[in-house]
Amino acid sequence: MAPLRIGFVPEHFSTPLHFAKTFFSLSADLIPFPSGTGHMVNSLKAGEIDVAIGLTEGWVAALATQSQSPNQSNKENNFKIVGTYVESPLCWAISTGSNRSDITSVADLRGKKLGVSRVGSGSYVMGFVLADRERWLSSSSTTSTPSDPPFEVMPLQNFESLRRGVSDGTADFFLWEYFTSKRYYSPDASPHPIKQIGEIYSPWSSWKIVARTPLIGQAELEELLEKLNLGIRYFGEHGDEAVKYISTQLDYEEEDAKEWLKTVRFSVDVRGVKKVVVEKTVEVLEKAGVVTRNQAENVEGMIGIMRRE
Repeated sequence: MAPLRIGFVPEHFSTPLHFAKTFFSLSADLIPFPSGTGHMVNSLKAGEIDVAIGLTEGWVAALATQSQSPNQSNKENNFKIVGTYVESPLCWAISTGSNRSDITSVADLRGKKLGVSRVGSGSYVMGFVLADRERWLSSSSTTSTPSDPPFEVMPLQNFESLRRGVSDGTADFFLWEYFTSKRYYSPDASPHPIKQIGEIYSPWSSWKIVARTPLIGQAELEELLEKLNLGIRYFGEHGDEAVKYISTQLDYEEEDAKEWLKTVRFSVDVRGVKKVVVEKTVEVLEKAGVVTRNQAENVEGMIGIMRRE
């Protein structure tokens, strides 16, 4: 049997996955997706990966849209949410180029150009959650195609391209995880230094596990979830080793890795997702105009393994 192909974002949150493979014989090919959840959605649909760990809002937005797509011959999603990887919310930094004297606060962003990795990605979805928080959405924006959008969306693929884009004016601002952004807030950072002008927390637990629908109920998926539990337990018991890995193998300073450890809370048992979490996510995404009311209706169809409330 071929090993499972697992998509992941090669950032600090992937450390327990690395430990699961290194110390607990996780039989899987780990495939990095630096551009994030939106890219993994496309690869899942194309059958290029079997399982993926990504941002809650990206999965829910994709599943809601997919279930209502006219090109979907049946209404069964080809992947579903099967696990909860991180229980804590994500802190999204709102950033612009360090050279952008014209932008000094979130109030300056309305009507500007939002850089995102891909349409439908976490960076895209959270832009509209920000617009809802700031009351930039028109009354007609509760449809997925608002007549008066709060900003122009500029897909720029990855973190480096986003930093470049806000520096050269291709985009005006973007949202990315705080600690990943932080090391580029120094004027001496290279390439493409940025500055922080605000932040917003995701109003839900931040990272979920999805799997292609045929895998649900299979022993290999259950084994994967258990190996992730072991990797998370090892992460919790070996903080110094986690910091060393993050600061030497990933793009983070040692002090930032230590600070991040104080903020993150991984699941004790990753198996399953609570329906109320998906419902809350859908509610916010509908309010922000990311999904329509019709798309928001099939919450149970998005879930492959349900947790008890």
